[in-house]
Amino acid sequence: MNSSAHSILKIYASSTDKIGFDLLYEHIVLIAKQKGIAGVTVYRGIMGFGLSNNQIETSRFWELTEKLPVVIEIIDNTEVIDNFYKLIETDLLKLPKGCLVTFHPIEIKLQKSGKNLIYRQE
Repeated sequence: MNSSAHSILKIYASSTDKIGFDLLYEHIVLIAKQKGIAGVTVYRGIMGFGLSNNQIETSRFWELTEKLPVVIEIIDNTEVIDNFYKLIETDLLKLPKGCLVTFHPIEIKLQKSGKNLIYRQE
């Protein structure tokens, strides 16, 4: 595969960030699904801090609410990712606490469909 043909968009934010009444990461995943993006994964961190909140956020069993770092990774064709970012950029700019967005070309070594295989016992 052509390594420059695909890219990954990473959005670093907080698990409690919202767009309107929706959690930011859910909002982005739903839009990505509607737009036919090849793949999105959301990772929740166990500890972190950033420019928008210099306080260290951590996962502790005694805390009632967990405000933790999240990373939203979106992978597709570079042009598709670039257009998708333009679509969500306004929402990201509205976030009161901010976020960090990175964009990297990637080389896909394997892209295998998850088709269900039926195992037959003979």
